[in-house]
Amino acid sequence: MDLTQGTQEEKQNRAKKMMLWFGIISLIMSFAGWTSAYVVSSTRPDWLKDFQLPDPFIISTVIILASSLTLFLAQRFLKQNKRQSTTVLLLVTFVLGIFFIVNQFKGFAEIINAGYNFTGPTSNVTMSYVYLIALVHILHVVVGLICLLVVIYNHFKQKYQPTKMLGFELAATFWHFVDILWLYLFLFLYFFR
Repeated sequence: MDLTQGTQEEKQNRAKKMMLWFGIISLIMSFAGWTSAYVVSSTRPDWLKDFQLPDPFIISTVIILASSLTLFLAQRFLKQNKRQSTTVLLLVTFVLGIFFIVNQFKGFAEIINAGYNFTGPTSNVTMSYVYLIALVHILHVVVGLICLLVVIYNHFKQKYQPTKMLGFELAATFWHFVDILWLYLFLFLYFFR
């Protein structure tokens, strides 16, 4: 495909999608670096070998996967011009994103109650990595929620049509990436000891 062909709008849309993918690849590299450092650090003598992630992290994983499904369905309904169904599913996706973050902080509370803090005398390298990886991911979920708010606002303003939904597609791509990223991080932290 010749990227120089097409209307000016088509070229701009391709450029915006490409920029999003550059950002996603950059984030993949960052999280790959942190999980690699986690693996390398696991040989330290002070590494926790018997730690298990608290149940709220499992619950948040189910929640974020459900949010990916609701956003997928919202996009599908928008393509079918079913605006009311799209609205409901966008709002459900947003609420699920909030519940994901709430459950993450419940998981952190359980870790703290178990006696492990991010820093200080009750911290250790294992928990510092768990905190770092999960908190940075939460920041990306917050960015995803802001994107969803923009999409919801634009949807109410009827800026999206079945054939014109670039902003929706970009937000959905980022949201699905954040969901898949958490699934990878959860499985990594849950199974790698």
